[in-house]
Amino acid sequence: MKKASSFEKFAARCWNLLNEGKPFTPIFTIGIMLIYSIAKLGNLSFLGDLTIGFLAILPMLVIYYLFDYPLFLRNYLWIPFTVYLIIWDHVNLSLLLTAVGLYFFFTVFFWGTFYYHLRIGTSWLNFTRFWKLVLKNSDSTSGNAQEQLPKFLLLLSLWNLVTSEQSWTGSEVGVLILFYAGVLLFSWILHKNLFDWKPKIIPTYTSNIEERTSAINEKVIVMVIDGMRKERFEEANTPFLDFLRKNGTEYTNMETVYPARTVVCFSSMFTGTYPFEHGIKSNMVWKLGIKVESVFDTLRKVGKKGSLLAVAHLVDSFGKDVETFTAVMKNHLVDRGIIERAKKIMEEQDPDLQIVQLISTDQTGHSRGVLYDEYIQKIEEADSLVEEYFHWLKDRGKLENYTFIVCADHGQADGIGGHGHLDEGERFVPFFMYGPSIEKGKSVEEKHSLVSLASTISYLLGAPFPDKARGPVLIDAVRKEVIDYEATKSNSFSASL
Repeated sequence: MKKASSFEKFAARCWNLLNEGKPFTPIFTIGIMLIYSIAKLGNLSFLGDLTIGFLAILPMLVIYYLFDYPLFLRNYLWIPFTVYLIIWDHVNLSLLLTAVGLYFFFTVFFWGTFYYHLRIGTSWLNFTRFWKLVLKNSDSTSGNAQEQLPKFLLLLSLWNLVTSEQSWTGSEVGVLILFYAGVLLFSWILHKNLFDWKPKIIPTYTSNIEERTSAINEKVIVMVIDGMRKERFEEANTPFLDFLRKNGTEYTNMETVYPARTVVCFSSMFTGTYPFEHGIKSNMVWKLGIKVESVFDTLRKVGKKGSLLAVAHLVDSFGKDVETFTAVMKNHLVDRGIIERAKKIMEEQDPDLQIVQLISTDQTGHSRGVLYDEYIQKIEEADSLVEEYFHWLKDRGKLENYTFIVCADHGQADGIGGHGHLDEGERFVPFFMYGPSIEKGKSVEEKHSLVSLASTISYLLGAPFPDKARGPVLIDAVRKEVIDYEATKSNSFSASL
């Protein structure tokens, strides 16, 4: 399987400008205004008016960037637009219809059909389902029609209003300023009082158990089945994954982070902390690299190696610790290629920690929806591939003293496999551990967070915790006799010095 090329990494970053909702809103608004006004762009006077109009809507662009209006809060976005209509009663219907038409052309045909056909091989008829997914979608991407429509309709109306008016009196400017102040206050009150479903942040750094100076395991393997929704996993026929969870330790209330975007989740999983601290706040990474230590850094401190086999997006967080693979491949072939690449890395590099991201389930959720049979099928295919890789490792003596972890980074909601705002199906993810050091047949029902993964890996491999890790070590999963034995060995060694 090919690595992601430099062009693919660049293209992935460019795509995120259109895929992530926050940058999409201003880009789309500007694009529509330029397209609609194309016949007048040679007129310097009009260009001046257009520029003034853009400057006039900057406060609204900032407000929409600062406030997410997630899930049901997006319904309140129609209130500022309604107030605008009451105050100014100025609507350029042809402009707004052009915007709506081009929005659905972009999401349903360009993204949902053309893009997915070229990248992962979906049918040219994918638009026949994708339009329904866009209308239901609730995530933080540009494909959230119920969020994007009221935003760009108001922005375009304000821009057109300012551009069309020949002159503005001081009182008219004052009304506009009051309108912006009102929207800002309205947004702040809404989010402060109604945006209450973010996971609680663990306030202290990892301290539920002391760091280890000796390793429990020689290897830790983490299989991340990207976007595997917990309820759909329960419905799928996954005999091998079921064997691992029933003969290991399962965390039945493992919670992802907010926003539940892939790059954010992986950054939190392998640093042990949250976006406010590691600096990755969406899939669109403006400043490359996490701001804190990762588990890869702590392993290097004790002379060990970690490897993350993942899509190009994750280079933005973890840099050279990522072994990339191309995501431009038929969806029914990509996970097979990833497993073959994982085998090659294990043979050539023999890392102490190997993390493998399987993406076909997530891609199917995005392109075809999670509530259809295709999604279940991809989970079942992942089960077979994980089983194959497990036995391949075992046959080559790589699993003598190990822990094998299977999890998802986030779930997926209805719509275009949405994930970000923690809608139904996103928050809790499958998570289970298996191996000779792990308790067998144990189910932990207490709520835990994926931020515990970094410190748990460090603990198992005898490395320091990442410097900002907050997640407690998942010590419930480790057999007590293993902990006691390792502690006795360590004490005996110290006494002999």
